[in-house]
Amino acid sequence: MTTAPDTSSSILIVDDMEENLVALEAVLGSLTQKVVRARSGEEALKAMLREEFAVVLIDVLMPGMNGFETAANIKGLDQTKDVPIILLTGASVDPNYAYRGYTVGAADFLIKPFDPWLLRTKVNVFLDLHRKNRQLAAQAEQLKRLLTSDAQAGGEGPPPATTTTTTAPAAPTARTDTAGTGTAGTGTAEADTAGTDSASHRPAPSPTRPAGHPPIPPEGPGAPASPEPPPSPTPAAAPAAGDASRLAEVAGQLAEVELLLRDAKGSDKERLADRIAELEEAVGRLMVTRGT
Repeated sequence: MTTAPDTSSSILIVDDMEENLVALEAVLGSLTQKVVRARSGEEALKAMLREEFAVVLIDVLMPGMNGFETAANIKGLDQTKDVPIILLTGASVDPNYAYRGYTVGAADFLIKPFDPWLLRTKVNVFLDLHRKNRQLAAQAEQLKRLLTSDAQAGGEGPPPATTTTTTAPAAPTARTDTAGTGTAGTGTAEADTAGTDSASHRPAPSPTRPAGHPPIPPEGPGAPASPEPPPSPTPAAAPAAGDASRLAEVAGQLAEVELLLRDAKGSDKERLADRIAELEEAVGRLMVTRGT
């Protein structure tokens, strides 16, 4: 089975001698990775800024910018500081070169002539680390996108509905006359005078009125003025649902009180029943006017 080359994990080899570059290409050719050449430290820095490399092999002894200076400059750049570096040098160099190489940030130090199998093994380790780091970075980015989309989906939604509470108008209060005291509520003195016979001072019988029709006002000089119908609401004012239910509840309560008073005895209670009936019908007209 042939393994396709991973073009995203390139190898950079840096040496001023052509034969050394050819030898390195021959050793690393079995790894099926892209190998890029550089003949100097300056050329190596330019190549690393153009593309991404998994590992860099640098010869120590080069004219101009040597291997140590090249490695130090690579580690000094944010874009290339994490790229592993393998320094290569001859056998007749200073023994302190290895320590100096690790000081500038090199990951490994090999002395020529090196074992080709050992070099391929070391380079292959860095290639695997590079691939795994790329996979971890891709997974972290995918997880970040998922968390961001979940957070945005949880924060969206329709705003909470604002409930407007409308206060229902107060129900009209019927004031009860006190028998024998001469004290009456507003409008009751005229009603009592009109409904009482002047000769016997007895209440005149209430005229029979059909159900659902407004009461027949008494006639005569002392008759009270006809109540004015409630003003019609403007078309823009729409009745609230709370007002309609409240008016219906008040009408029902007035009907129950009227029935209770009619079942009782006494002229005063009968007049109060008539008055409550009038209030019932006034509430009914108000409900019709509001469109309920």
